[in-house]
Amino acid sequence: MKMDQRHLWIGGKWKQAERYESLLSPYSGEAIAKVAQATKENAKEAIEVAHQAFLSFKQIPAYQRAEILYQAVHLLEQRKEEAARIIAMEAAKPIRNARLELDRTIQTYQFAAEEAKRIVGERIPMDAAIGGENRIGFTLRFPVGVVTAITPFNFPFNLVAHKVGPAIAAGNTIVLKPAEKTPLSALFLAELFQKAGLPDGVLNIIPGRGPELGETLVTHPHVKKVTFTGSPEVGKEIHKMAEFRKITLELGSNSALIVDQGTEISGMIDRVVEGAFSYNGQVCISIQRIYVHHTLYEAFLHELVERTKRLKIGSPLDEDTMITALINQKAAHRIHAWIEEAVQAGAELVYGGTLEGNVLVPAILTQVPHHSKLIQQEVFGPVVNVLPYDHLDEVIGWVNDSRYGLNAGVYTHDLRTAFSCIHQIETGGVLINDIPTFRLDHMPYGGIKDSGIGREGIQYAIREMMVEKLVSFHWR
Repeated sequence: MKMDQRHLWIGGKWKQAERYESLLSPYSGEAIAKVAQATKENAKEAIEVAHQAFLSFKQIPAYQRAEILYQAVHLLEQRKEEAARIIAMEAAKPIRNARLELDRTIQTYQFAAEEAKRIVGERIPMDAAIGGENRIGFTLRFPVGVVTAITPFNFPFNLVAHKVGPAIAAGNTIVLKPAEKTPLSALFLAELFQKAGLPDGVLNIIPGRGPELGETLVTHPHVKKVTFTGSPEVGKEIHKMAEFRKITLELGSNSALIVDQGTEISGMIDRVVEGAFSYNGQVCISIQRIYVHHTLYEAFLHELVERTKRLKIGSPLDEDTMITALINQKAAHRIHAWIEEAVQAGAELVYGGTLEGNVLVPAILTQVPHHSKLIQQEVFGPVVNVLPYDHLDEVIGWVNDSRYGLNAGVYTHDLRTAFSCIHQIETGGVLINDIPTFRLDHMPYGGIKDSGIGREGIQYAIREMMVEKLVSFHWR
C-alpha cells in the first residue's frame, strides 16, 4: 500500500482536517498513511449532518435499506483481498486471519440486509386484563436517530459491521470513530457505501483520539444511541456521560475454559490453541484461563505445549504466519511485565513468553496465583494459564471470581456437569464442548459485570437501536 493521506468523511465528502498523524505498521514500523485527526468541531459537524440525514433516511422503506446493504456486500466481495491486506498492514493481523475476518464481515452485512426486512412488533392481548375489553394492542419499532459508534482495533472491519450494519438496517444514521490504530479499514467503507447507494450523511467517519472526541460523541443533544467496544474503564466513563441515552457496551474479558474428566484431549487441542492464540490473543473472548481436571492435567499441558510450538511466527503478509506483532510496543511491554510479575509470585513459565520487538512468543504458564494480573485482568495477548482442579463446584467458583463475565467454555461428556455450568457460571454465554472464543455473527453476544451492557448480534443490535411504541386501539 502506498503512503497516502486520508481525510475525514462527513456528509458524503472527504473533508480535510487541521492535523494529520502518521499511521505506523505494528510489525515493520514503517509509515502506512497520514490520517486525519478530527476535532470536537468536526465531531459536532458530523453529528449535525447525521441528524439532518436522519430526517429523510428514516422514511426509506425496509426493502431499500436492505438493497443498500446487499449492494455493499457485493462490492466488498469484489474488493475482499484489498481489504484483507489493509487489515494485515495496519493491525498486523496474519493475512489468513484477515481473510477470515472479511468473510465474517460480508456475512454480517448480509445478516443486516436480511434483518432489515424482519423488524416487527408484537400483538398485546389487551383483554387479558380487566378493562381491556374491545381494545387491540400492538407495538411498533422506530429508528432511534443518530447513533455514535466507537470501535476497537482487533476486528477493524467486522466489529465496525456489527454497528454500521444494524444502524442502517434500522433506519438510523451513524457517526463512526474507528480505533486510532486501525482507521484505514473504516475509511475504506466510505465510498463503498456511497457506491452502494447509501444517501450522503447517513455514514460519517471521523478518525481521531478518543479522549478528545468522546464527550461530544456521547453527550451531543442529537445523539440518541452510543455503541462502544473497548476497555471497561472507558466504558464506565461513557455510561456516566450517556445519561438516559440508549447504550451498548462491549467491554473486557478473561475467558475461562473448563476441561472435565473424560474429555478427549486430542480432539479439542487444536481448538484450544486457536482460541488462545488466534490474532496473538488480541480477542475479547480469547482463552486466558484453562482449568483442567487433575486426571487430565499433565497430558493436556504436554499436548498444548507441543501444539503451540508449531505456530509459525513472522510477517502478517506471509501466508503461513500464525503469530506476529502485537498492536504496539506499549501492549507488548505490558504483557511481558505481567508475565514476569506472575513468575516472581510463584508461577511457572512452561513455554514462550520471550519478547522480540513487538512480537511475543505465545506463553503458557502454570501455578499462576489466583490474585495475579494474568488471572484477574484482561491480558489481551498470547498468554494462557493452565491450572488443575478436583471438584466442579471449586472450579466454577474460580471462574466466577472475576470482574468479567463475557463467555466461558466447558468440555464435558456429563449432562449434569454441562447444566450445572450453564446455570451457575456467571457469563453472558456458556459454550458446551467448545471454546469461549466461538462466535457467530447472528447470535446474541454480550456480557455481564465489567464485560458490558446490552447485546450485539444483528437482530439483537437492531432492537437496541430502535424505540418501541405501544399502540392501543379502542375499536368500540
